[in-house]
Order: sequence, then C-alpha cells, then structure tokens
Amino acid sequence: MTAATPRGEHHPVVIVGGGQAGLSVSWYLGHAGIDHLVLESGTPMHAWADTRWDNFTLVTPNWHCRLPGYSYAGPEPDGFMTRDQVVDWLTGWLAGFEPPLRTHTTVTRLTGSTIGGFDLEVTGPDGPSVITCDRVVIATGGYPLPVLPDFAGALDPTVQQIHSEQYRNPQQLPDGAVLVVGSGQSGAQIAEDLHLSGRQVHLAIGNAPRVARFYRGRDAMTWLADMGLYDTPTPEYPGGRAAREKTNHYVTGRDGGRDVDLRRFAVEGMRLYGTLIDGRDTRLRFAPTLTDSLDHADAVYNSICSDIDRWIERQGIDAPPGAHYEPVWQPPSDPESLDLAEAGVTGIIWAIGYRPDYRWIEASAFDGGGRPMQTRGITEVPGLSFVGLPWMHTWGSGRFLGIDRDAKYVAEHILTELGGTRLRSVVNR
Repeated sequence: MTAATPRGEHHPVVIVGGGQAGLSVSWYLGHAGIDHLVLESGTPMHAWADTRWDNFTLVTPNWHCRLPGYSYAGPEPDGFMTRDQVVDWLTGWLAGFEPPLRTHTTVTRLTGSTIGGFDLEVTGPDGPSVITCDRVVIATGGYPLPVLPDFAGALDPTVQQIHSEQYRNPQQLPDGAVLVVGSGQSGAQIAEDLHLSGRQVHLAIGNAPRVARFYRGRDAMTWLADMGLYDTPTPEYPGGRAAREKTNHYVTGRDGGRDVDLRRFAVEGMRLYGTLIDGRDTRLRFAPTLTDSLDHADAVYNSICSDIDRWIERQGIDAPPGAHYEPVWQPPSDPESLDLAEAGVTGIIWAIGYRPDYRWIEASAFDGGGRPMQTRGITEVPGLSFVGLPWMHTWGSGRFLGIDRDAKYVAEHILTELGGTRLRSVVNR
C-alpha cells in the first residue's frame, strides 16, 4: 500500500471471512444492531462447492447442522447431506438475513492502528484500500494451506500429484492406479471413492483413528452427543489442548452411512502401507507401521463402543446388544517400499492435512507453530478474536454442531464491550 491508498472507511467491527462461522457472528451482531462489515475473498461459503469432491457427504448426521436462527428441518435428520444439499441448505440460511457482506475482497495485511483499533489493507474490485475498525474477528477457516511433503517435487514428474482439496472425481486422474496418502476423513473417503469406481488404490495410512457409523441402534455420533463429548471444553478433554492436533476419526455418510474398514478394502484388493516417509523418482519408502496403525484404529473403534456401552448401562437405556469388532484381515507384512512405475501408479492424492497461514496478521497472538493463542476465540490482543477454528472451545468447534455456540460467545464478548447488559440480552434472546 502507498500513502495514496484510499483510506477513511471505518466500522466498529470487521469480520474477515464470509463462511458459515464469520456469517454466524454477523448474524448476532446484525440482530443487535451493531454496525459491522464482513469481508470475503471469494463468495460466501464458497468452500463447500469449490473444495469438496463430487460424491462428498457429511460424516455427521444432518441434525448436527445448526446455525443461528436456522437448523436442518428436512426429512432425514439422521441422514447425511451430499455436497450439493449442503450448499442448498446454506443458501437457504443466507437468504434469511442480509449480512453487510463485501465479496471478492481480500485482506492482505492487518496491523494495529497508531490511534487504536486496526488497519486492514484490502484489495477488491475497485483496487486497494484501507479499512479501519475497533475490533476484528478472523473467520478464515481452520488451517487454509494444504500440506505437501518436502520430497513431492523429487518424484517422477509424469505422475500427476494433487492435494485432496483439488480432488473431484476419479475421471480427473489419468488412467492407472492411484496412491492416496493419508487416512483421515478426506483420505479414507477419497480412497473409498476411487476404490468403488474400480480403480486400483494404494493407500498410505497414518495414525488416524476410526469410529463406528451405527452402534446399538443409533448413529455413534448421536450417542456421543448425548454423552456430552462435543460439549466438553478442550482443556477438560483427555489430552487437553493437545487434542487440537488429533486427526478426526474416519467414517463415511455415503449411501446412508457406514463404517470405513480399511481391512475390508484390503480384502477387496486395495493395497495398504504404513506412513510414507520419503520418495524420489518412482521409489517410495514407508515406515513399518501398517500393522500398528490398523490395530490402533480398531482399538479406538472398540473403545468408543465400550464407552457407549457404559453410558447405556448407566442411563438404563433399552438398546440392541453391541458387538466387538474383530479384524477381517491382517497384513502379511509391513511393506516398506513401492515403485510407482512397476505398480502402474499414475496419480498421487495428498491428504495429509493443512497448516495455518496468518502471516498477514501483524499481532502477538500466535504460538510457535503459528496457531492463534485464544480462549473461546478471544485473544490477549485487545479487540482481536477468532471463530471457526477446530477445537477452539470443544470437539464440536469448527463443525456445524458447535459454530452457533462459538459465534454467539465471540459476538457476546464484542457486544458486552460495546454496550453491556442491554446488548447481552439482545444476543441471548
């Protein structure tokens, strides 16, 4: 920005990010009559249409879908909306209010103002400008930068490489086998999508746990919700704040919902490996962790089922009997290498996660890993808060189930600072 950059527009609150989390804060501020502005680099909630594959479905039941003043009211509360159904559902919510939203406007730098509050350097359809505000809410998503391993550039260039956020369907990949790296929710479901299409799939798995889809007559996540697991504050959760580093349990909502059993995939012809640790040209090396990773995932699966069993017993609930999972396949060995050319692998999908990118924010609000230091979204930097982060407050944070609560808390914090009890009563109505 230069001294000639247009300056002068001011708002008490600016929300950076027009996804469901940022717009939820806007909903509360708007209902309280607080002047604010939402800045979105693309279009509102575009990630649902732009970064999910064609056969994507929610992995949480539809009844989890709750936003301010709006919840799923369709015919399948225990079903799982597809990508397009989620987009339609969100469109219906957005049609119910008019947020002060400015699209195609990117915040390139956020700094503290010399006179208090914040300066936001933005680039939009009309060019660069500076917007000032007293308080700012960062709602740009969990960790937006896709992770690729350092050695990805050393692999055979004839093998197509994409990140899981770029995957749409098997047809976008060249003919041949596909290697999927990562067994979290995206990796496991993409591997299944390719497997069901008839492609030969090689899957390198990490330490992701798994969970039953249905257990003792109900969706396992419905049991967990009743048990309060999604409401437990992160510091009280086993592992405390380290929980935010955990990979989510893999399961699927496809075709009405079912377990994802990697061992069953292996029986059907999928090739499984442990953690991918290195590669060059067509040769890949894996850690000998396959057996331990499968056993760990199954142990978590059975442990969750046992937790549900104890809950049912304590509550005196009449439910069908449960069952202990027994492995349907054991790896004969832990493979430690793969030659992509010999295996006919023509494509690699990296599903190894994302990392934070807050380099555009100049504030002392981040830890050594670049993650916000916050409590329920509120930082030690006056006026700076976050919303929509995984594990921000509970396991439900960052999911539809927890967005309303988290957004309400952040909005209430802002409203209390601005107007006290009167505005608090508005937001709590």
